[in-house]
Amino acid sequence: MKTTKSQDRTESLKSLGQAGATKYNYDTPSPEILETFPNNFPGRPYIISIEFPEYTSLCPVTGQPDFATIIVEYIPDELCVESKSFKLYMGSYRNHQSFMETITNNILDHFVESLSPLWMRVKGIFSPRGGTGLHVFAEHYKKDSAEYEQVRDVVKEWKSEANRHGA
Repeated sequence: MKTTKSQDRTESLKSLGQAGATKYNYDTPSPEILETFPNNFPGRPYIISIEFPEYTSLCPVTGQPDFATIIVEYIPDELCVESKSFKLYMGSYRNHQSFMETITNNILDHFVESLSPLWMRVKGIFSPRGGTGLHVFAEHYKKDSAEYEQVRDVVKEWKSEANRHGA
C-alpha cells in the first residue's frame, strides 16, 4: 500500500504524478475520469468545496461556447475526489454539447456515482449569453446514512455563512 507521511493512501491514483503522461479527453465526460482516495476522517462531517472557474462546453443546438464557474461542495463519506482528476473531468466537457441544466445534473450524478458522499451540491454559474445569465444548482443527500441529521445541520449552517468561499 502506498501511503504518504501524513497517512494519505495514494495507491489508486493514476493521473497525479504521471509527469508528461496525462491524457486529455475534451468531449466525453464520464465518472471513470474521476479518481478517489480514502477519506481519513469518516464520521466527521466536514465540507470540501472545489471551484472550477474555467469551465466550458458547447450549446447542443448552436454549437456556441458556454462558459461557467462550476462549484462542487460535498461532505465525504468514505472517499474524496483527487483534484487533478477533477480538472481532467471538467476539461472533458470542452467539446461536449449539452444544455446547462443537463450538464449540472450530470456532474452531480457522476460525482455521486464515484464518491457516494453524505451530501453534495453542484452549482453551475453560467456566464451570460444573449443578455441572460443562468445558474443551476443540483443537490444530493445520502438519506440512509446514520449521520443524515448531523449532515443536514452542517449543510444548513454552511449555506447560511456569508462569503463561505472567501479567505
